[in-house]
Amino acid sequence: MNSLQRILLVDDDEVFTAVMARGFGRRGFVTRTCHSGRAAVDACPAFAPTHILLDLNMPELSGLAALPELLQAAPQARLVVLTGYSSIATAVDAIKAGATQYLCKPATVDEVLRAFDGAAPEQPVAGQPTSLDRLEWEHIQRVLNENEGNVSATARALGMHRRTLQRKLQKRPVRR
Repeated sequence: MNSLQRILLVDDDEVFTAVMARGFGRRGFVTRTCHSGRAAVDACPAFAPTHILLDLNMPELSGLAALPELLQAAPQARLVVLTGYSSIATAVDAIKAGATQYLCKPATVDEVLRAFDGAAPEQPVAGQPTSLDRLEWEHIQRVLNENEGNVSATARALGMHRRTLQRKLQKRPVRR
């Protein structure tokens, strides 16, 4: 069996993927970058990655929708989700779908490598309860997930105007 480590980096942020590709390349990985979930699913069988780093929030095909297809195309691969739009609901869904770990951006290459080994992410010690803004973000993400990403149905379920919900979804979540 070939011991060469191959990582598929899937993120719509081209600068981010270039930086991560350099970092993984320095650590001996053969890298391939894709800037959409669909491109990653198409490239996965031929590239045969041993590792997949996957963003959730992408146009066309979300990372959460691409995750099972990627693992089906590369069943031996370890997959880590790395997202700037984290929520408890998407973390649970990603792990249930087969992700090895779920990390929040920003993360270093070394943190991602530890996640591939199944290590829990380093969490700051909680000194204060979760903020209302963070709780709202997580609730919106859970309801959006229940409505399969349909913004209009989610807005109706939350009792808010669709444009208001779209504005909230465009903002980055609060850390705490």
